[in-house]
Amino acid sequence: MTITQLKYVLAVAEHKNFTLAAEKCFVTQPTLSMQIQKIEEELSIQIFDRTKKPIQLTDIGQKIVNQAKNIVNEADRIQDIVEQQKGFIGGEFRLGIIPTIMPTLLPMFLNNFIKKYPKVKLIIEELNTDEIIVKLNNGHLDAAIAATPLLEEKIKEIVLYFEPFVAYIPESHHHYQKEEIEISDLNLDEILLLQDGHCFRDGILNLCKNSTRTDNGHFQIESGSFETLIKLADEGLGTTLLPYLHTLDLKESDKMKLRHFKEPKPAREVSLIYPKNELKIQIIEALRATIAGVIKGAIVFQNVQIISSVHKK
Repeated sequence: MTITQLKYVLAVAEHKNFTLAAEKCFVTQPTLSMQIQKIEEELSIQIFDRTKKPIQLTDIGQKIVNQAKNIVNEADRIQDIVEQQKGFIGGEFRLGIIPTIMPTLLPMFLNNFIKKYPKVKLIIEELNTDEIIVKLNNGHLDAAIAATPLLEEKIKEIVLYFEPFVAYIPESHHHYQKEEIEISDLNLDEILLLQDGHCFRDGILNLCKNSTRTDNGHFQIESGSFETLIKLADEGLGTTLLPYLHTLDLKESDKMKLRHFKEPKPAREVSLIYPKNELKIQIIEALRATIAGVIKGAIVFQNVQIISSVHKK
């Protein structure tokens, strides 16, 4: 069997469709089907149950796919080994970034990075944390920027910075007169949250672990946008919490509604994460150094309390 044949098997396992898998592999469907059939004949087993729609892996097929992932990933690393030996910083690099970090951090470092490392082709994808973990483990991402710690056995984390939570409190709210607030001031019933799936939402739930949400309100809304939450707060419908970098781009009139927490300030840990067996270490280090260079002037907080981004049920 060949590496190419194994890639065809992985494509069908991922897309559960021979035609779509062939398109993704840039070959005709008969070619892909024939090569997979050759492997099955060679091993005298069926990798796929073709009687089911969509196509499913057989029990032995699942084990073969698991091993094929390892083989294909290791084969792809041969070029990485050569480039590492030469000290070459270039080639394709797939980077995932969570939605609450992408809009603020990416514009800060991307231009600097591509100017300094023009031979690197960055492929950037906005993904939630669960999607990032799956893609890192499957070899579909080289690295990601996410809130940590994640405590994933196969993933290494390099801390980039600590980003405090900042409260956004409208003038009509009773805490507006305070210069600083405390965690005990938070009322989960009043806080407008991001929708489920955002780790920043989970961080807020962990921060408010001593506050219980009730169903006594006239409405409950969860949005995917900080801008929406801010506008709702301005209408007197509650308060919200923002990551510090997001507050830098607010209008001056909105900045008047920001309230920082007393020290130690609750904060999220933001890290560059990647598989422990990743070989594109030069690019990872280049990313880390570039981000560190731009972030040190923006975030200078030292006395912080890290709030986990993993929601504890």
